[in-house]
Amino acid sequence: MSPFTGSTPRTARWQHLRLSIDRGVATVTLARPAKLNALTFGAYADLRDLLAELSRERSVRALVLDGEGRGFCSGGDVDEIIGATLSLDTAQLLDFNRMTGQVVRALRECPFPVVAALHGVAAGAGAVLALAADFRIADPTTRFAFLFTRVGLSGGDMGAAYLLPRVVGLGHATRLLMLGEPVHAPEAERIGLGGVDG
Repeated sequence: MSPFTGSTPRTARWQHLRLSIDRGVATVTLARPAKLNALTFGAYADLRDLLAELSRERSVRALVLDGEGRGFCSGGDVDEIIGATLSLDTAQLLDFNRMTGQVVRALRECPFPVVAALHGVAAGAGAVLALAADFRIADPTTRFAFLFTRVGLSGGDMGAAYLLPRVVGLGHATRLLMLGEPVHAPEAERIGLGGVDG
């Protein structure tokens, strides 16, 4: 991403996320703990826009993405995303899918390393956010689940079908994307999905 900006000033407050910067390390915290940090349309948009802003900050040298409360991210909010998409028309669905792709692309294109600090659940979109990071550090409670096929979506949502085989190999990726079974921290470490800390 380019460090050059237009006339839009830097956002001072984010509605769906918390941001702190300390000695060049930006920490972005998904902040809906009562909903296991489930993503909403607004959370996706905030994350996309924040990543663009941080990429232009010359002082940021690394990014940590984590989740508040009992888990990292349970994916798209059942009511505010999954249910809401049923009433969207084709153009609106395309806009939503583009936005989710923009978030993943922004994570991959950050000009600094991105570390996903994981605990509890990293499911659906949450698993893909973790997958898009350069490093995934998981505590022993972490469980990944690429649940898309279990809610009637393709297994490759948000670029998972592109990223996952590059991280864990085609065989493991096929199993995870087609079956949607959870992967607990020890297996995640064994197949290269995330390093376990603790």
